[in-house]
Amino acid sequence: MTDGWDWRQPGGTPTPAGPPGSGATPAGSPGASDGPPGGPTSSPWWSDALADPWRDPYAPAAVVVPGPVGGADAEPEPVTDPDAPGRPALRQLLLIPLITALLAGTLGGALGYAFAVRGGVTGGTVLGASATDPPALAQRRPESLAGVAEKILPSVVTVRVASLGGTSEGSGFIVSAEGHVVTNDHVVAGGAGKATVVFNDGSTAAATVVGQDPESDIAVIKVSRTGLRPVEFGDSDALAVGDPVLAVGSPLSLANTVTAGIVSAVDRTMQAGEPGGPTRYYAAIQTDAAVNHGNSGGPLVDGAGRVVGVNSTIKSLVADGQEAGNIGLAFAIPINQAKRVTQDIIGTGKARRTVIGAQVGGTGAASGGAGGVRLAAVEPAGPAAGAGLRAGDVILRFNGRPMTDPTDLIALVRKFAPGSVVTVEYRRGSSRQNASVTLAADAK
Repeated sequence: MTDGWDWRQPGGTPTPAGPPGSGATPAGSPGASDGPPGGPTSSPWWSDALADPWRDPYAPAAVVVPGPVGGADAEPEPVTDPDAPGRPALRQLLLIPLITALLAGTLGGALGYAFAVRGGVTGGTVLGASATDPPALAQRRPESLAGVAEKILPSVVTVRVASLGGTSEGSGFIVSAEGHVVTNDHVVAGGAGKATVVFNDGSTAAATVVGQDPESDIAVIKVSRTGLRPVEFGDSDALAVGDPVLAVGSPLSLANTVTAGIVSAVDRTMQAGEPGGPTRYYAAIQTDAAVNHGNSGGPLVDGAGRVVGVNSTIKSLVADGQEAGNIGLAFAIPINQAKRVTQDIIGTGKARRTVIGAQVGGTGAASGGAGGVRLAAVEPAGPAAGAGLRAGDVILRFNGRPMTDPTDLIALVRKFAPGSVVTVEYRRGSSRQNASVTLAADAK
């Protein structure tokens, strides 16, 4: 039953229903112009028709589910898995390079500060010029003086000898892997055959005296130690004036001291010795390398680090008995002579002495002022006699070296090994003659 009004429009104006047969269609009935949604003229009232409180429960109604917005051909909206890992947000992408930049800046600042402090930068002031490649002399190549010193130092030792008068100190150098050490005789004299050796690294070892030769001023001691580095020997006969040399030792108890100089002269004949001791004759190597007390027995090395001499004595301006110091006049025993004496001592316990078989005159000069050394006596069957020399002959040259003093002849004879053949130029009366003399060993 109807009262002619359609109550389905809340808040609206009642719409009269047409009388039966008038052709009017009640609102909400099938075929009305505001038919179900989805039709050509769907009404928005039908979108929530089921929730309409004024709807006639007996009137026909349609519930419409909205279709896709894009039409029938539109693709469905993609569904996102909530558990799948998502792409990083823009904030995270910006945060990573920011943190990296901060860390890099902090590290760069710390390194810059360290380099600045190490390089001497203070208060913004840069000290010194920019670094350049060092010169060749500063690179310590093996042939440089620093390279030579590095090579020889492990083989040089300090020798200490205790005696009744106190402790004497000198230098020495290792000549064999078995522990033989060469030094001066005057270093170990009075030590009762015992000594202490201090090595380059500061370690010490007891040493015993193998043998001594006071006239050549060479002594050999031995230590019981493994891993020793022997020196390399050079040729003292090949030295020339001006060759660079290094003196190594412990002057004034300053161990591992290296001084440099040149060969000032070769075959510098001289005699030396302590009061009451033996007289020593040298045909020495003269050098201006600084040598002082304590250098005695240490090596004199050439530019290749090879030992060419044994530092033994110095000249000084002070009076006898006073403390002497270096004035650039130092003398070393030629290594060819020292090596020969060392081999004799190791092999037999004593050294042979080279002689010519004659005695020289005490005046030191021939009569008439012509120079040379006069022979006061000639031993029968000795080397000089075998070469035809006689007493009274004047030796003018010995193996090409002019003779001006008896010391010259003695020192040069001692320099050569027994069996060496030397030339002698001499004067007999008014005539000059030459002779070849085969030197011999003394039968001491």
